[in-house]
Amino acid sequence: MSGNSGKNPVPVDTNGITQFQQMLASCSGALLTSLFVTPLDVVKIRLQAQKSPFPKGKCFVYCNGLMDHTCVCANGNSKAWYKAPGHFNGTLDAFIKIVRREGIKSLWSGLPPTLIMAVPATVIYFTCYDQLRAALRVRMGSHAEEAPLLAGALSRVGSVTVISPLELIRTKMQSQRSSYRELSEVIHSAVRNEGWRSLWRGWGPTLLRDVPFSAMYWYNYEKGKAWLCKHNNIREPTFAITFISGAVSGSISSIVTLPFDVVKTRRQVEIGELQAMNLSSKASSSTLSVMTKIVAENGVGGLLVGFLPRVIKVAPACAIMISCYEFGKAFFRKHNQERLLSSNT
Repeated sequence: MSGNSGKNPVPVDTNGITQFQQMLASCSGALLTSLFVTPLDVVKIRLQAQKSPFPKGKCFVYCNGLMDHTCVCANGNSKAWYKAPGHFNGTLDAFIKIVRREGIKSLWSGLPPTLIMAVPATVIYFTCYDQLRAALRVRMGSHAEEAPLLAGALSRVGSVTVISPLELIRTKMQSQRSSYRELSEVIHSAVRNEGWRSLWRGWGPTLLRDVPFSAMYWYNYEKGKAWLCKHNNIREPTFAITFISGAVSGSISSIVTLPFDVVKTRRQVEIGELQAMNLSSKASSSTLSVMTKIVAENGVGGLLVGFLPRVIKVAPACAIMISCYEFGKAFFRKHNQERLLSSNT
């Protein structure tokens, strides 16, 4: 009979890893995704600023590959990264000139403050998804194949609900140029003037875009991953399989939810600019009225603006995030199995 070496085995769940290990895997995936995707958005914003300079109070949407953030332009701040001088003749030219004149670190301008919210949101989302999917598969019986669809939708509702007020407060602090020491006063002021519900302003349009996206993304991802594994006659997915499945699923979901992305972006900018002018964001339009206005001004095609840039941004972000997350989980699963074997020898 083999004796116990005194090492305690790691308590694992049905996925073969602990919840903390799931969180570590999603955190590392989030950081890598932001490092790869942020330069694309920094260049896009610099090109935007060149074409139409940002005045005081102007808002733009900054995406680090994990989530969108509203940035408010400061008055007369010519040294701000989005107002840095330079003339670019396209995306590639902008990449080269920014690196040559400002250093390679400039491609990640504005990233650190956004990670404070983007990383926790991603950790909550991915960890909840895995836990919900495992629980739903047991309870759904013959309909277990639909578990990723429901788990994806529910986990996104949870993460958006937690993060929405924090993102709104961050935008408000930026527009008022407040420090984090004044955080409680900013929250109290918002609640006193507009009520608790004001902290979740913009929550509805975000859900309309992100919940269908997540439901479709996870359902198609799990189906694609299973099909590729079967096609290649392997049990466990490789890095390439998870990468391809993530990219294809992300592309499909981003195309289907594009109209909601257009509306959500306009609402996000509108709310940010009202806050910058110290006006009540209650004045902002509803999702339906924004959609109607876009159609009236630009036709139905107005709801499909930015089709190619969105796919180019979302597909690699989804691919990098999910493949890094799956790689991290596989690493911890193997580590736990090895530790369990050594504890039994």
